[in-house]
Amino acid sequence: LFPYSSKGAMMDNRFATALVIACVLSLISTIYMAASIGTDFWYEYHTLSPAENVSEAGRSIWEEFVSEEADEKTYTDALFRCNGTVGLWRRCITVPKNSHWYSPPETDMTTNCISLSLSDQFMEKYIEPGNHNSGTDLNRTYLWRLQFLLPFVSLGLMCFGALIGLCACACRSLYPAIATGVLHFLAGLCTLGLVGCYVAGIELLHKKLPLPDDVRGEFGWSFCLACVSAPLQFMAAALFIWAARTNRKEFTLLKAYRVA
Repeated sequence: LFPYSSKGAMMDNRFATALVIACVLSLISTIYMAASIGTDFWYEYHTLSPAENVSEAGRSIWEEFVSEEADEKTYTDALFRCNGTVGLWRRCITVPKNSHWYSPPETDMTTNCISLSLSDQFMEKYIEPGNHNSGTDLNRTYLWRLQFLLPFVSLGLMCFGALIGLCACACRSLYPAIATGVLHFLAGLCTLGLVGCYVAGIELLHKKLPLPDDVRGEFGWSFCLACVSAPLQFMAAALFIWAARTNRKEFTLLKAYRVA
């Protein structure tokens, strides 16, 4: 039995290494997902001359941007003109610190943001942005709602998986790690769905409201963090499931060998 015991010890070390790597990947993906949710750089607009654009209308752009009556077209136009950035919870534009109709264009700019309420997240999108009489655009409406819900579902699944992993450690068994792996796999699907919904929503919006010639739009680093988080979750899930299943198989073979 000694050679097999040595082999068994070697296998245990291999499982432990896989679990440590999976835990590190899970932690990194959780940090990336939390950071992407809390930051405002999912999509960025860059215009050639934001100061001149803002000075034409004074502070009216900012006032319309923060107004409770601002519709999708109003705040999207402001994002186009003022180097706007869009997050899952906030929208930001870059404006001069002191903009008046009688003042020359300023180069001293500041970024001002407005937070989205829960009702804003579930607000209907219209076929013609800004026209409430055009009817509800169901595709964009549900894409917007999903991109708000999916990241929290993903984080919840990973946290629940971590809780199961702690229980597995307390029970001194690797088998519950299969559930942890499955939850991480589902979390990866949610993150992947989030990325897909966000890209589709942006593309559909720009079909309704095309970018001006002097404005360039691109996905920001917050979006990239979510994109990186998904494969990390899938890799962690694969390691958790592999370690648990292989360890149980080795244990079954060892038990059968001892009985024999």
